[in-house]
Amino acid sequence: MLKIVQTGTAVEQRWTLCGQLAGPWVTELRSNWERTRSEAEGRKRVVDLRDVTFIDENGEGLLHDMRREGAEFVASGVDTKDVLENLAATGTRPVRKFLAHLERRCDQQAGRREKEST
Repeated sequence: MLKIVQTGTAVEQRWTLCGQLAGPWVTELRSNWERTRSEAEGRKRVVDLRDVTFIDENGEGLLHDMRREGAEFVASGVDTKDVLENLAATGTRPVRKFLAHLERRCDQQAGRREKEST
C-alpha cells in the first residue's frame, strides 16, 4: 500500500509518499504525477520518499522518469538513497543489472522444463 499526500505552495509542489512504491501503487503515483503536472508548472517539484519502505523495479523506473522531468527527491534510508544515486548516474540499479542474466537463465530453464513436460 502507498499513501500519497500532495501539497503545494506558490513556489513548490510536494508529493509525500508513505509505504511501498511497488505493484499497482506505481501506476497510481504515475497517474497522480501526470494529472497534476500542469498544476506544478513553474514551481519546484519535490517528492518526499522518507517514509517509503520498498521500491520495486517499476517504482525505480517511475522515479527515473520523474527525475528526468525535473523532480527533486528527499530520502532518508540507505537503500532509498542508493536507488536515487544509481538512477541519477545510470538509470538502473547495478545489482539488478548484474543479476539480470541470472533471471534470464532461470526463465530459459523454466521454459525448457515446460516444453519437456508437454
